[in-house]
Amino acid sequence: MQRYFIAPEQFGEHTVMIDGEDAHHLLKVMRMKAGDEIIVCDGLGKSARAKLTLLQAGQAEADITEWLGASAEPLWKVTVAQSLPKGDKLETVIQKGTEVGAAAFIPFQSDRSIVQYDGKKEEKRRQRWSKIAKEAAEQAHREIIPHIGEVHSWKQLLQRMAEFDLVLFCYEKEGGAAGSGIADAARSFHRSRGESQEASILLVVGPEGGFTSQEAEQALAGGAQLAGLGKRILRTETAALVGLTCLMYESNEMGGA
Repeated sequence: MQRYFIAPEQFGEHTVMIDGEDAHHLLKVMRMKAGDEIIVCDGLGKSARAKLTLLQAGQAEADITEWLGASAEPLWKVTVAQSLPKGDKLETVIQKGTEVGAAAFIPFQSDRSIVQYDGKKEEKRRQRWSKIAKEAAEQAHREIIPHIGEVHSWKQLLQRMAEFDLVLFCYEKEGGAAGSGIADAARSFHRSRGESQEASILLVVGPEGGFTSQEAEQALAGGAQLAGLGKRILRTETAALVGLTCLMYESNEMGGA
């Protein structure tokens, strides 16, 4: 069933209002009509089944027929901190990371970031990134839209680390040594937390050239655990998705034991 994220204020007691691009998508792309059913979400975890009653250019209305049950969102709220990569790689990380289960994304600059931050373009880029996250969340039947944070400096990201229950710093020099991998760290953390325990995790991924040894030392001093992603060197966008998938698996979101 087609799913749409709408603002909380668009929910009434028994009805919902859908406008803008979503209304256009219903009418012109999906070619729905009165009587068809959709799922609507407020992006904060509340969702309902609704039956369309009105469709016209730029606006649709629907009656709520059923409030949906328990959230299918991961218990581990993973924020992916991704050093700004070249081209559209960050878009790939946001799209696929949303599908896998990321709760939020923080773009940041590190010593070896090739892309130079341009404050004048940030708001436009964030709007595009947020749209990509929304569309991916709808496709993946998520109940929240991952938050896209402002671009951070390395210093700002270091200061944020204290906010999380676990910080994993993806560092290729950890390689495939026994006990040094991200799965090992996640498994140990899972045992310490127990089953059915929510947690906030920050997954820190470097740029194309990797992190410097100084950044690794600073992250370690800031409370992060250095974690490898195996013996092979991964592209930055691959590393983010592999790390996130490991965390989802180790928290039993993908059938792990």
